[in-house]
Amino acid sequence: MKIDIQSNYSLQPYNTFGIDVKCSYFVSVESFEELIEVLKSEIAKTKKLLILGGGSNLLLTQNIDALVIKMNLKGVVIEKETEENVWVSAFAGENWHEFVLKTLEMNCYGLENLSLIPGCVGASPMQNIGAYGVEIKDYFDHLEALNLETLAIEIFDNTSCEFGYRESVFKRKYKGKYIITKVVFKLNKNYQTNTSYGAIEQELSKMGINAPTPKNVSDAVISIRKSKLPDPKEIGNSGSFFKNPVVSVELYQKIKNQFPEVVAYEVDDAHYKLAAGWLIDNAGWKGKTIGNYGVHKLQALVLVNYGGATGKEIYNLSEAIILSIQEKYGVTLEREVNIL
Repeated sequence: MKIDIQSNYSLQPYNTFGIDVKCSYFVSVESFEELIEVLKSEIAKTKKLLILGGGSNLLLTQNIDALVIKMNLKGVVIEKETEENVWVSAFAGENWHEFVLKTLEMNCYGLENLSLIPGCVGASPMQNIGAYGVEIKDYFDHLEALNLETLAIEIFDNTSCEFGYRESVFKRKYKGKYIITKVVFKLNKNYQTNTSYGAIEQELSKMGINAPTPKNVSDAVISIRKSKLPDPKEIGNSGSFFKNPVVSVELYQKIKNQFPEVVAYEVDDAHYKLAAGWLIDNAGWKGKTIGNYGVHKLQALVLVNYGGATGKEIYNLSEAIILSIQEKYGVTLEREVNIL
């Protein structure tokens, strides 16, 4: 088996911001065996590793002195099933949205609210992706991850992943120590649609649908996302750049008194989640353009590269937004994307 590791390689096609930086070494792996062979190479032993999926949650601000491994492991399999549930596995390199559509074709339900989220399956548990009232952890069973020290596969169940809001152990204590190779989801045979987020119900109403199927919900989510989020193939972006901040009831009430129209959701008796997009929009950033980059005109959560911008310029824009929100509301925004 000959592995083609290339040097001084441009990562522009491999990040959805379309930032043109180079890495020291680059290799694409199509199988678990190829991945192991790459990891046993001299280059892997001497260089830092960067594992790349869809490159949709990444802002590259400089050239990367590392071996970049593009995960192209593919395959979707029904592992087991009962009268009520189906356990479906997908390898890390599967496109997330295509995987969601495939589960619907297989009459396996639960992930429809997560349609059209960019990226690959392997990255989905890392940040517990979520949208419209559903998170990965709600349907996650377990994953297989390669321990980079021992090169042995280890199993992580829902509890051991320690999922939080856009969080897991793979973003914190195990960052850089494992490569997720396969994810298994426990899905439903009998569908129970989740349309609790108003935008979905409004979209279904516009579509003239009163008793929605999971496919209807997926179509509604796709329509909503397309109406608000730019296609990375046309305008460089990484989707939502910032997390929705969770604040104390006291701070929420203070903001509510000053800005009665603030968009927020109760988390528990002591906390509210604020809509970061509303905060940014209300602070005057929505649609702001600086040269060839800026804030998207339809969704203030999305920072965009209109072509030729550097990662550093976009990072500096995010810094200015964070400072602005801190000064206006007393709230500190946290970036959702990984900065390199």
